[in-house]
Amino acid sequence: MVAPELLGPAAGRVPDVGRIAVLRANALGDFIFVLPALDALRAAYPEAEIVLLGAPWHAKLWRDRPGPVDRVLVVPPAPGIRHPEPGEPESTMDGFLATAREERFDLALQLHGGGANSNPFMAALGARVTAGLRAEDAPALDRWIRYVYYQYEVIRYLEVAALVGAPATTIVPALAVTGADHAEAAEVLGPARRPRVALHPGATDTRRRWPAERFAEVARELVGDGYEVLVTGTPAEREVVDRVVAAAGVPVRPQVGTLSLGGLAGCYAGCELVVSNDTGPLHLAAAVGTATVGIYWVGNLITVANPLRGRHRPISSWTVRCPVCGVDCTPGIYPHRPGDGECPHRDSFVGDVPVIEVVEAARELLHREPGAP
Repeated sequence: MVAPELLGPAAGRVPDVGRIAVLRANALGDFIFVLPALDALRAAYPEAEIVLLGAPWHAKLWRDRPGPVDRVLVVPPAPGIRHPEPGEPESTMDGFLATAREERFDLALQLHGGGANSNPFMAALGARVTAGLRAEDAPALDRWIRYVYYQYEVIRYLEVAALVGAPATTIVPALAVTGADHAEAAEVLGPARRPRVALHPGATDTRRRWPAERFAEVARELVGDGYEVLVTGTPAEREVVDRVVAAAGVPVRPQVGTLSLGGLAGCYAGCELVVSNDTGPLHLAAAVGTATVGIYWVGNLITVANPLRGRHRPISSWTVRCPVCGVDCTPGIYPHRPGDGECPHRDSFVGDVPVIEVVEAARELLHREPGAP
């Protein structure tokens, strides 16, 4: 258990809490970071029902999965809340809020962002007590803490949980892998004839993508070391997966859209290591207990890189200027510094990470010395 005072004093626990709403309706990696805060809420309010206000994919992930979430209410797409998923039926925010108010939430926590759009949404739920993050342009909740961009995300949300008397019990995100997850992975992948390693070369933001050809070099090295190498990706990432497979020049197994999210959790749980860009699957792998080598832009190293080194190696790019036009892309966070902080280019900001650093980190984790975890 984490000493509560390490995250500052917790506010008083709210009495007579039967139902808690938690807003976190964005992407996979973003959701992984709130798991310790959800664990803290579960420990502080063991009899309360914790209802995640999320997206359709959250409802699928939490169906029959043990953990701190009891139920998912799917929030309609709305600016600053979430984007629609493909083929999602239409729903209205007014209708959702009317239904949500009937839940009579005792607590409503905004673990979603700065709050310009999400704090008015939280206030409209009609909960007895609201708590969450607040950027300078956002309205206040009953209990709030300032949103400051450069902060480790897990700690950010634990500070919010502490506002309602829920001190941290862990700083390590953990997601249970079910029997169904393992069964799906086994059906798709078949039995492992050699120890498995997975590479994930995609990322929604192309600035966070390490070049595909370098993933291919890593694949060649690990196949040569005797590992079976999987290359995972979403359907939108098929092109980059194909590039890795083609450039590797050795037998690797592409897995694009072959596994559900639960099946991917089962897949990674059966791997010795996952090597990935900073994206949701990297954080999923760590949450199911698999060792990782992650490739990060320096700003994201601060906000989301796993802080534990027994099983995780984040490797940082130190690039802050656009590789195309040279604009310093940090002044949006530090407005008193020179430069406009923005440019239209989306070329990789992590291209300066050498292959040898990734391979060495992978081998150290795969071949642990006696006494290492």
